[in-house]
Amino acid sequence: MLRKTRIALAAVMITLVTLLFLGVSWKLNLWINWVAKIQFLPAVLALNIVVVAALLILTLLFGRIYCSVICPLGVMQDFFSWIGGKIWKNRFHRTKERKWVRYSLLGVFVVCLIIGFAPVTTLLAPYSAYGRIINSLFRPLYDMLVNALASMETDTYYFSEVEIWMRSVTTFVVAIITLIILALIALRHGRAYCNTICPVGTALSFLSRFSFFKIRFNKDKCKSCGLCEKNCKASAIDFQNGTVDYSRCVVCGDCLDKCKFDALHFSLPKGKKSETAERPSSPTDAGRRTFLATAGMLTATAAMAQTKMKVDGGLAVIEDKQSPERKTRITPPGSISHSNMSRHCTACQLCVSACPNDVLRPATGLGNFMQPEMSFERGYCRPECSRCSEVCPTGAIRKITPADKTAIHVGHAVWIGKNCLPLTDGVSCGNCARHCPTGAIQMIEYEGVLVPAVDANKCIGCGACENLCPARPFSAIYVEGNEQHVIN
Repeated sequence: MLRKTRIALAAVMITLVTLLFLGVSWKLNLWINWVAKIQFLPAVLALNIVVVAALLILTLLFGRIYCSVICPLGVMQDFFSWIGGKIWKNRFHRTKERKWVRYSLLGVFVVCLIIGFAPVTTLLAPYSAYGRIINSLFRPLYDMLVNALASMETDTYYFSEVEIWMRSVTTFVVAIITLIILALIALRHGRAYCNTICPVGTALSFLSRFSFFKIRFNKDKCKSCGLCEKNCKASAIDFQNGTVDYSRCVVCGDCLDKCKFDALHFSLPKGKKSETAERPSSPTDAGRRTFLATAGMLTATAAMAQTKMKVDGGLAVIEDKQSPERKTRITPPGSISHSNMSRHCTACQLCVSACPNDVLRPATGLGNFMQPEMSFERGYCRPECSRCSEVCPTGAIRKITPADKTAIHVGHAVWIGKNCLPLTDGVSCGNCARHCPTGAIQMIEYEGVLVPAVDANKCIGCGACENLCPARPFSAIYVEGNEQHVIN
């Protein structure tokens, strides 16, 4: 019963999280943002005391059931482990906990969170890893399928998402390598990643040792068949001594399902201390997880995406816009500052997935590795949109209203005369001034032609001017970011 209930709840949770990253919730007006906000690490970073307290109480009552039901990365590993079970029967054995690996990685992770060193926190955060996998690998496939079905009604086959198949080559490579590593580990070794690398699993393991409900042995019924140990994906059961390592048990219920003699129960203590042991001391094969310590050191090979050319009426090739070299990156409205983004963002890519104008994309710089930054080659940040602030579960992007957004200056426009059409081709333009939503751009006379002049006090850095500028490949006007957002 425990296993079936856990599988049902886990299926619901991972489905909701996946739909959120695929953008289905916005199209169908489903209110499922809460599934992101109840994830452990995002709740900690957002200082969501209610959620954190609820998850800790849940762990204290039932053990690490969070890892088997709520965490989408854990549920995904269970799926791969289930496939592995079809290939290798009874493949698990009790292993010794690698404390030095678990606690060292947790210590490094906490330090990097405090100092805002994004590469480490980005790669190790479990919820963020799942988000990158869905957003970078499966979101493009989903969007292409939706576009294909829609185009059948109009006989127009145009796959707009091909152009943004890889929103970031770096993120694509990291996502696919993460998926491959997790799949290979889970296929053969079950929850070894969760019990060796994952900082959330290690943090929850402190409380799970003292949980009220636990997997407990009834030694009078146990026939020492060993099926419980051979099917424990957490490698936490020692059937010979009748003990369970509760710091690693994820309460999946597989052992209960495999026991044919009713010798295992998920229950409260009965007062017999000899029935269970918190920390088994029998030595077993300790080398099974050694290879995991170097998992983060794998080298990625760059993936190449074929660029789709736009053609105007079949006559002239229109060059794609290229991102300018910005001295200061642009972070989304509501992120307050670069330092706030670095301290709170785990690069889950939910804001990137939710952005309807494709303005947000993962960064490749070391200091803000895979955290969202704004660029305007494909669209601009519309003043009426505040989706990214609504979905962010960590507080890296604080929730704002459209009215708040018009008062937040995330950057300021800069004019580049050598790219401007009136100066290069002698033609009148004024596109930037016509489309500026705040009236920050006025056309003034310069060398006999009209060119834009920017009022930095009015400019909010939305990028409409940069996006709609007809100059190619670089716009004649672009946005420089503000390290600390200015609010009028």
